[in-house]
Amino acid sequence: MAQFPMGDFDASTDRFVASWAAGISERAAQAQALSDQVAAISATAEGAQGAVRVTVAATGAMTDLRLDDRVLRWRADEIAAEVLAVLRRAQGRLAGQVAEAAAGTVGADSATARAVVSSYESRFPEEPEEEDPGYAGWSGRER
Repeated sequence: MAQFPMGDFDASTDRFVASWAAGISERAAQAQALSDQVAAISATAEGAQGAVRVTVAATGAMTDLRLDDRVLRWRADEIAAEVLAVLRRAQGRLAGQVAEAAAGTVGADSATARAVVSSYESRFPEEPEEEDPGYAGWSGRER
């Protein structure tokens, strides 16, 4: 049976534990940095040639809604539809920003980055840019 001098084994163990703890601390700091950056993210989208503008927080919740006077010529259901479409487009932009934050903190190829970005992509899929929905006043037309 092999015998290891206790001094060498203790020193190796101490170095291993110190290295392991430092790695854990570094990953925790990176994860906290990612969390802080993601919490500060917001995204904005516009629709109907700027008649509707929506900003969302990192949670996907709407934090700002701007409507210009052109929407006064639309029916209520047209306004609601356009606001919801622009909201989804703004939310769909979050995943890209989260991916950038993850790449700069935990690394784009890390398991943490993949999990966080995947969560955003599944909750807030990217929405295509809109076509003219044909609302009166959307492109300058009158009813």
